[in-house]
Amino acid sequence: MYLCENIYWIVYNRNQVFIGSEEQSLFLWGVRQTGKSTLLKQMFSNAMVFDLLKNDVLRRLARRPEEFREAVLADDHTQTIIIDEIQKIPELLNEVHWLIENTNKRYILSGSSPRKILGKGINLLGGRALRYELYPLSFSEIPDFDILKALNQGLLPKHYDAKNYQTMLSAYIGAYLEEEILAETKIRDLQVFSGFLEKAAFANGEMVNYTNIAADCGVSSPTIKEYYKILKETMIGRYVEPFQKKPKRRVIQAPKFYFFDVGIANFLLKRKNLVWGTETIGFAFEHFIYMELHAYSNYSGKHFPIYYWRTTSQIEVDFILGDSEVALEIKSTNQVHSKHFKGLKAFNEEYSVSKNIVISNDPYPRKIDNMNVMPWKYFLEKLWAGLII
Repeated sequence: MYLCENIYWIVYNRNQVFIGSEEQSLFLWGVRQTGKSTLLKQMFSNAMVFDLLKNDVLRRLARRPEEFREAVLADDHTQTIIIDEIQKIPELLNEVHWLIENTNKRYILSGSSPRKILGKGINLLGGRALRYELYPLSFSEIPDFDILKALNQGLLPKHYDAKNYQTMLSAYIGAYLEEEILAETKIRDLQVFSGFLEKAAFANGEMVNYTNIAADCGVSSPTIKEYYKILKETMIGRYVEPFQKKPKRRVIQAPKFYFFDVGIANFLLKRKNLVWGTETIGFAFEHFIYMELHAYSNYSGKHFPIYYWRTTSQIEVDFILGDSEVALEIKSTNQVHSKHFKGLKAFNEEYSVSKNIVISNDPYPRKIDNMNVMPWKYFLEKLWAGLII
């Protein structure tokens, strides 16, 4: 079953991204191939669309941004105006700003990266447009969800159900993660940046050590910090900060970093054919759960923070949600034992926790004292139903 055949079902779920007034203008950000253009076409089929991926449109509006305003004012009927890949001509935002003030139309500005706009200090419409972000597909969006397929192939819509997903991942990394990012930054050495991507993948889900990665890449630590900043600003990955609220124990203060999609990390790591019972699947499983937590936090509008907790004596809890409301351990085992509660018990000695959960591949949920063992599917159903946090 190819996902595009079920696009109406997916759009029905994904339109929950657009919370708030139907008349409100908005930014819709998201890395390439998360489905922004498809979603917008389905939701706003009668919109006037300016697609800046088309060279003729790009050249024309780059030469005369005011031509966008002129075209909008000439149309008395269309109420929704879409600019796709707005970051390619940030100057258009001045025209959009004026149009928001002087027309009753709705403006939807989509793009794969706000970095160029933020870096130039371009007009972000002064709060006149809401900001949303589209992520790879989630558990809640896919009928008959196949977790091994997700862990191996990732959750970009075109990759999840593709037979040639390795070829598609290779093309994605070559054309997007390398060439396009290089094109919009000051990076000039493709070989060094490609090497950095591989090293960053090896550190995926681990505490970031700029010095070690810099030594491996043969560049300075400030350069590596700048590379990570680029990945964050282009939404290729994001940090998970350590939980440090009044700790009794000494805790690690370095952040962790996760790529936006588990399939991308797999390809960079040359990690293939993941099956239950292997060590490598544990890393991918944790990464996948993080993706679900982050997507739910934002799509639900709850925007709860996600932390991790680790002491200098190497006691760790994978994820802390909110102000220590929920503590999560991720284990790929199919039989959780008391030894898997070590980190959670230590964390509970310092903080008041509402829910302690071990997410696993167990066949059914269990409760041991104040520890909840939840099969991954059971947990995700409860998460997306709003019953975890």
